[in-house]
Amino acid sequence: MTQTTGTRDPGVAPLGPPTLGYWSGDPAGVHFGALSPDVIVDSVRRPVTVIYHPTEQRVGLAMGGTLQRDAPPDDGMGFPVLSTLGPLYPEWLGDRAFLETHGLRFPYMGGSMARGIATTDLVVALGKMGALGMFGAAGLAPAAVDAAIQWMASALDPLGLPWGCNLIHSPNEAGLENELVELFLQRGVRRVEASAFMRLTPAVVRYACSGLQRGPDGRILRSNHLFAKVSREEVARPFLSPAPEALLSRLLSAGQLTPEEVDLAREVPLSQQIIVESDSGGHTDNRPLTALFPVIARLRDDLVQEFGYRDPVHLGAAGGLGTPEALAAAYGLGAAFVVMGSVHQGALESGVSQDSRELLAQAGPADVAMTASADMFEMGVKVQVLTRGTMMAVRGNHLYDLYRRYPSLEAIPPEIRAKLEKDLFRKPLDEVWTETEHFFTKADPEQLARAEKDPKHKLALVCRWYVGNSSRWPIKGELDRQADYQLWCGPAMGAFNRWVQGTFLEPAATRSVQQIGLNLLEGAAVVTRAHQYRSYGLEVPGQAYHYTPEKLSA
Repeated sequence: MTQTTGTRDPGVAPLGPPTLGYWSGDPAGVHFGALSPDVIVDSVRRPVTVIYHPTEQRVGLAMGGTLQRDAPPDDGMGFPVLSTLGPLYPEWLGDRAFLETHGLRFPYMGGSMARGIATTDLVVALGKMGALGMFGAAGLAPAAVDAAIQWMASALDPLGLPWGCNLIHSPNEAGLENELVELFLQRGVRRVEASAFMRLTPAVVRYACSGLQRGPDGRILRSNHLFAKVSREEVARPFLSPAPEALLSRLLSAGQLTPEEVDLAREVPLSQQIIVESDSGGHTDNRPLTALFPVIARLRDDLVQEFGYRDPVHLGAAGGLGTPEALAAAYGLGAAFVVMGSVHQGALESGVSQDSRELLAQAGPADVAMTASADMFEMGVKVQVLTRGTMMAVRGNHLYDLYRRYPSLEAIPPEIRAKLEKDLFRKPLDEVWTETEHFFTKADPEQLARAEKDPKHKLALVCRWYVGNSSRWPIKGELDRQADYQLWCGPAMGAFNRWVQGTFLEPAATRSVQQIGLNLLEGAAVVTRAHQYRSYGLEVPGQAYHYTPEKLSA
């Protein structure tokens, strides 16, 4: 073969006998031809040998037996060995350094679904399984978050099991971010998932840099671990870089960081865990994981080299993960861990009502759409929600269209206003405004001051009444409002439903978060094993990639 200068000859992979030795053993443990799903499942936790049949010129799989290096057995019944593979466990699918850092068994995390949908029960169940759970603090009052923190600490800290809490970017409520970070530091919350951040704030920098110290070996030790959720390079870069000097100086002047912490913050990335969020429920850019993850991974590698970090930066994968095949693909992309959201919302331990779980259990992959978000309504930010059984997506978008079209409540034509009062709000808009005033008097009086000067902002607050309440109704289980349920959901929910169809996990009432997680991880190990076999030339039929859920124990 002629080789052009500067190119690499890929060569031809031989099927003939290599020089690794010979296998001999019970013929019942040898499988030539197409491998059945049962054989693959049975072999995941066993050492196996890939062998070659010289006469039939076929690759086969052997379990058990013995290996002889130099010559075939005396009886001539040995098969030449192509390769040997050790056992494969779900625990080994991700990055073991990540597991060691956080004291985890599985490279698996439950994301912090807002308004307490990721409940304390869900976090505790994940912790006892050996995974990491993040409490859904977004949208809750600090007092409620404090109570949740104390409960999780009392349940998991004595067992030495990790847990965490959410910090959502609140561009209109900077005081809330500061209050929550102060609470996290006081209560010793060691892991925080930072979500929806479009820029760094003093609060998130303070949390990440507090407690930095240099260990005996010179490495920088962290007290607090920030898990930054990103879906764009420009958002990922600040989290992957050392904290900005301007914010460090500001925090130092305020006495919120020590000089030592500021010095050490210049040597490490702000976040050592980055969650690459693809097409997910809630706030999402709808990017495919296979397009987004490699881009963020290369950015990570470039910045690690540029800044000379000594410790690895771990990337997690989130969004679109509802089947074992999807988890296996995420690990194959290089994910240190996976982050589950939509699928966990359907778990028994989640904070939504049982009728909401039933709706989620009926969803297909296409039963989702984007609609207006409550927290960043005026900015046009959207969230992905369930459409099957609910009209909220259409109605939320209709309200945002009205907000863009009209300068004030009074400018809305009478016929449109009457329809809004009848179908969406189910009460006069003047009454809606009264309730809105009452809410913001306690929550954020500045919003009312703005509304008094700006009629369009008043219109936005009234629209947010519906969009905000629509995410509360499925938590409370208000059946008369089911058509208005805002259930944050990505296509992964529908994929999960198709996977568990006909199994014990099909009914919504059987979906515990541990059974969901254990089966996804076990299935991902099976899929990974099947891919290993195929890459060694074994015949792996398509159905061998379809792991069937079964009742598992942690």
